Amino acid sequence: MAERKIVVTNETGLHARPAASLVQFVKNYPGDVKLVKDGKEANAKSIFNVMSLGISKGTEIGIVVEGEDEEAFADKLTDFIDNLAE
Repeated sequence: MAERKIVVTNETGLHARPAASLVQFVKNYPGDVKLVKDGKEANAKSIFNVMSLGISKGTEIGIVVEGEDEEAFADKLTDFIDNLAE
């Protein structure tokens, strides 16, 4: 299991278009990918789950990746979230 912490810097947080982009990015990963906010976990492969966390700009979230090449994918996902644009 690979875990990371990141502060969301995208202006709109992880809502609508950024959430859809995130889901597209992780959907083909063969393992499990979860986002954690305030103790609540969400499957990052589900747009409804991601949006249900209500992640806004400036929110610290956790990323949990389990599966093949989990450390490398966790790093790629962290970079992806850092570089999200609206």
